[in-house]
Amino acid sequence: MSIIEKLRWRYATKKFDAQKTLPEEKLNLLKEAFNLTALSYGLQTLKMVVVKDKSKREQLVELSYGQRQVAEASHLLILCIQSGIDEEDVNEHFNTIKAIRNTPDNILEPFKTQLMSTIEAMPEDTKKGWATKQAYIALGNLMTVCAVEGIDSCPMEGFIPKEIDKALGLKEFGLSSVLLLPVGYRAEDDMFADFKKVRKPLSDTIIEL
Repeated sequence: MSIIEKLRWRYATKKFDAQKTLPEEKLNLLKEAFNLTALSYGLQTLKMVVVKDKSKREQLVELSYGQRQVAEASHLLILCIQSGIDEEDVNEHFNTIKAIRNTPDNILEPFKTQLMSTIEAMPEDTKKGWATKQAYIALGNLMTVCAVEGIDSCPMEGFIPKEIDKALGLKEFGLSSVLLLPVGYRAEDDMFADFKKVRKPLSDTIIEL
């Protein structure tokens, strides 16, 4: 299938086949795709928690307003933001650039200083909102990769973040959950799989100047 056909094949899976599990190579591919997501300034202040344990995921169903996809999918991916973004993150980022590209300090320093100033000037609420937007970029990237690889997924905002964080001990990692993405394979009897894609015509969504 072409990329467009694969995107038409994709839908928000309502019922997963609980007996099917993603092969390890597919799961590793999603991990790599997450890690390669294009993020603002190249700062990687997101983490992805991969939950395979079905007993743990069963406990999360109630915290996800009864949505069974959380438990029935092969794996549950949880996109999380850090509890804070500070100069340590900036230093780590530029140290990584230097180590990988061997870029001289005199070239990196102006960009580092500018980014440090930008981060320091951000109120905490702004940092949180900014980081959350990055999580949505990662979500879109993962969903596209899933479609290309024939993996079903269901993006979810409908859950109680603080309760999910508590249940999985995410605060111990300095993380807060913002998005859920169950992944796996659709059940044969998920009627939503056969629904025609509903979208406006391109003439209504694209403006060419």
